[in-house]
Amino acid sequence: MEPVQGRKLAEYNRIHRETEELYHMIALDRGISDSAFTILYTLCELGDGCLQKDICNVAYTSKQTVHSSIRKLEEEGYLTLEQGRGRDKHIYLTKAGEKLIKEKIIPIMQAENLIFETMTEEEGEELIQLSKKYLSLLRENINISEKENICAGRSAGKQL
Repeated sequence: MEPVQGRKLAEYNRIHRETEELYHMIALDRGISDSAFTILYTLCELGDGCLQKDICNVAYTSKQTVHSSIRKLEEEGYLTLEQGRGRDKHIYLTKAGEKLIKEKIIPIMQAENLIFETMTEEEGEELIQLSKKYLSLLRENINISEKENICAGRSAGKQL
């Protein structure tokens, strides 16, 4: 079979895979799983008291992965859950969780912010706009709406 992939797509995919691998290595280097890194990172974005579904929607991670990671972080003493309305449970960092985030997550966010500070304003905006355009066109071309993607089971999206 002849390669179907064009040069630009191959390079884009390589960069995407390398970025994913870098975040995996960052999590490993900090002694936490990829999913724990994602949960803690997203908690930094959303703040204490958010819901599991909030994390799922922001992190584009399946409910099952988020749920099991939250349970594990709770068992390890980094999170507590408090009952909200109905079945909703609000997620809060413990003192140990706050310490973990300060040591393991915030330095990464600071490094990421530094990247955008190093770029010109135009470069940062162009990166964001082109990434959004690529994602939108990909969804359009394979007929998957954003709503279908959000928290509908990330693993289903990987079967494409």
